Amino acid sequence: MASIYDAIREDHARHRDLLNAIAETEGDSEKRRTLWNEFYYDVKSHAAAEEETFYSKLMATTDGQDDARHSVAEHKELDDIMEDLNETDFSSTGWLARFKTLKHDYEHHMEEEENEIFAKAQEVLDEEAITRHGEQFLARKRQERDLVDEKADDSLEE
Repeated sequence: MASIYDAIREDHARHRDLLNAIAETEGDSEKRRTLWNEFYYDVKSHAAAEEETFYSKLMATTDGQDDARHSVAEHKELDDIMEDLNETDFSSTGWLARFKTLKHDYEHHMEEEENEIFAKAQEVLDEEAITRHGEQFLARKRQERDLVDEKADDSLEE
């Protein structure tokens, strides 16, 4: 059984690898699109599952509320950049500049989560909850993966 921390760290390691691989691509290549799509869908489902199964639990505690809100706000900022990238020509210099911003901001977010948020969560979540939330995270992430396109379409209609 995976702890919530292990599950999130495993995703973060994959996301770091994908960010680095995307940074090495050029232009509107099939490789860039393939890596980007893998990153996009994994991060979108990761963030939604993380908010529902991890951050919601932290928000329910006085000590974890501010940190959880901060991280969820960062998720929104990162999501906005990802949507901008989806709408930008993959071969433009604007795409690459925006991607570099995403890479920097997301790497900062992951480091902050792993080094600060996890420490705070360990103060407010017991061992049983850590394992239970890890399993819930993995299950919810699988469900969210199928909802990424539907949610994007819904946000465009607003």
